[in-house]
Amino acid sequence: MAPMTKLAFASALAAVCCLPAAAQTISVTILNQAGAQIVLQAAIKSAQQHNAPSAIAVVDPAGDLIGFQRMDGVRQASAELAIQKARTAARLQRPTAEIEDSINQGRTAFVTARIVSLRGGTPVRLNGEVVGAVGVAGSSKDADADIAEVAAAALSPSPPARHD
Repeated sequence: MAPMTKLAFASALAAVCCLPAAAQTISVTILNQAGAQIVLQAAIKSAQQHNAPSAIAVVDPAGDLIGFQRMDGVRQASAELAIQKARTAARLQRPTAEIEDSINQGRTAFVTARIVSLRGGTPVRLNGEVVGAVGVAGSSKDADADIAEVAAAALSPSPPARHD
């Protein structure tokens, strides 16, 4: 390369590598500790209403644990199940009930995917974006799923009151 061409190439490379930071990053919202506590409290209240002692796990979008509560009277194995349900819901960005239904309808490949395919895991969404997930274990599959759904909705803004 001629000296001028090398200089032009270096300048172009420097321009590409030095784009503004905003052009090189994305904004991601995740569930923080305060949000996790709101989800946990909603799950506990719902579990009490169902008379269903539960283990409740709240995770970030990657599936890492950020909040946990094991209520009195719940089986010990439920703790790990709740964490795995939450992790699966966060990573797949869908309720674990959908996975269980898929398996029940013949999509057995999910069984080998190293995920929990039991009802009770639900993504937590904020403005349509998955910011974490909640997993509930300890009672019936329907109660676990109901409690998780109530907890996951705890951060959703309430619809405006109608004044008809």
